[in-house]
Amino acid sequence: MDILKALRAEETKFLGQIEAARQQVETVRTAIKLLGGKSATNGNRNSSGTTRKKMSAEGRARIAAAQRKRWAKIRAARKA
Repeated sequence: MDILKALRAEETKFLGQIEAARQQVETVRTAIKLLGGKSATNGNRNSSGTTRKKMSAEGRARIAAAQRKRWAKIRAARKA
């Protein structure tokens, strides 16, 4: 009979630990929500929580053309 009493006491102790762990997980989840939620699924938001500005196709084309010009200059210097 003492063994059953000891096992029940252990069970109660473990159940208390489980509840404490659940509360800690809930606290961490609350902190995550307060700090901006899940950054991987925030769409167009960056790490600071602000939305990113979208670049126009024209702007991307200008940047690409400038980069091609820089690479051409490097290649020309190699050949010379």
